[in-house]
Amino acid sequence: MRSSVLIIGVAIATPLMGTGCSKQVSYSEDVQQVLNEYCVECHDGKGEGSEVSGLVLTNYANVMTGTRFGQVIVPGDSESSTLYRIISGKVSPKIDMPPTSPESLAVGRGHELKASHIATIQKWIDQGALNN
Repeated sequence: MRSSVLIIGVAIATPLMGTGCSKQVSYSEDVQQVLNEYCVECHDGKGEGSEVSGLVLTNYANVMTGTRFGQVIVPGDSESSTLYRIISGKVSPKIDMPPTSPESLAVGRGHELKASHIATIQKWIDQGALNN
């Protein structure tokens, strides 16, 4: 009886190990909301960001298409994802997105992403960048 309880406990716990029991980030409810608030004004297909890079952030398909230079999302690997690297400040300060610094190459000015929003996008990418 005791070993049966142990086996059942292990069977239940195993899928949760390594996940920290963390909530699955939703593209439609979490990520797109951040992109709409901070990015879509310039990356809507007509704005400065879209004209310069070709990046359109209005929906999942466009996000996953990336720029004219290539993909910006590597599902499961935020550190290799250009979108995450740019919004987290891990690239040149001249590539400041959303643009808040006077040194930014972008003409428009936005408001800085909150650390929690950057973490949400990072987590979504690391969870596989699902269309959920």
